[in-house]
Amino acid sequence: MKFKTARTLASVALVGSFVTAMLPSVSSASAGAVSDKTFNTSFSTMRFLKHIAAKGKGSIAVILPDTVTSTRYTEFDAPYLKKAFLMAGLKGNQFTIQNAQGSDTTQYTDAQAAIARGAKVLVLDPLDSTTGAVIEAYAKARGVKVIDYDRLTLGGARSYYVSFNNVAVGTLIGKGMLSCLSAWNVKNPVVYVMKGAPTDNNATLFAQGYDAVLNGAGYNTKSGSSNTVLENVGTWTPSVALTDFQGAYTANSKINAVVTPNDENAAPIISYLQSKGLKPQTIPFTGQDATLTGFQNIISGYQCGTVYKPIWLEAQAAAALAIYLRAGIRPPAGLVNGVSTDSVATINSLKKVPSVLLTAEWVTASSVEKTVIKDKVIKASALCTSASPTVAGSPQPTYAQDCSTYGIK
Repeated sequence: MKFKTARTLASVALVGSFVTAMLPSVSSASAGAVSDKTFNTSFSTMRFLKHIAAKGKGSIAVILPDTVTSTRYTEFDAPYLKKAFLMAGLKGNQFTIQNAQGSDTTQYTDAQAAIARGAKVLVLDPLDSTTGAVIEAYAKARGVKVIDYDRLTLGGARSYYVSFNNVAVGTLIGKGMLSCLSAWNVKNPVVYVMKGAPTDNNATLFAQGYDAVLNGAGYNTKSGSSNTVLENVGTWTPSVALTDFQGAYTANSKINAVVTPNDENAAPIISYLQSKGLKPQTIPFTGQDATLTGFQNIISGYQCGTVYKPIWLEAQAAAALAIYLRAGIRPPAGLVNGVSTDSVATINSLKKVPSVLLTAEWVTASSVEKTVIKDKVIKASALCTSASPTVAGSPQPTYAQDCSTYGIK
């Protein structure tokens, strides 16, 4: 089942401001205890929600999109969400966390099944806005509240949105690339600018951020130029990203910098260039999602940096919001800290979406220890493996030595 026609959106009902207005306010004690600034890596803030969780009825269903576009969903989101719910006092039968494995049909049927089992709140990271809007219309018709998680469903019927400020994420990528060009002393830069999938609103927002930075620095991200090469469409599939790059690089071997929108798209391209004899700190790559492979590429000098989005923060914010909605209690203002715009909203959907917008950080090799290692997102023992892959038949410097160089322990 594919959902690619506009008429599937017709049943989306007016939500958001009416839902928020109808919810009773939470007490000032819990409002002061839970905000976007109080979450931490120990998840201790979630205990303040136990009395809210005890008031709720039904269950919470989380439906994640896939395991291809980013390993974050299995490495971080699913376990962090589970921990957040349990720390807040929910029992194992009061929430589910599923992954659609890249299938819009699966994501829709998972939502149907969860609602049939008694879910009162859906936390949805949609594969695309069309699929998301269909799911949200179905949920709304059955009195189930929806939180958009990480990606905003355009034209959707959600009540809230939890994510990072995604234009700001793109800005970090753009500024990161400019700093890398300088730090790696790239002469006569020719930048290949890649994008995520065009069906993902986040990819659009990321590109808005880094396009603005690059255009301000003299790189033309609209039509390309002598110092700018553009990816034709955009993708979140690493193998497709590699094929796109190979075609561009074959056509223009002067490419010596690559704006990649996430670590997964960067990794196969870096491996490909390594097989061609690429040396460290030669062609800077950007990224995001703070993956293990991304950081191994960073400390070994093949990727210049990545955007670290603390998923433990996003997961707790989404879990907290879902617990308030399940109990029929208005979330505190300290948690819902912003508003996002649905650019294709209709009279049947909400244009200004109450949001929890979180802050990301640009991380390079020199700041790995004080960010992802400190936050226990990545274990030094996993990052600093005693041997790295062989490239072109020649042993490479070990990651253990790279960790020593940057004080990672």
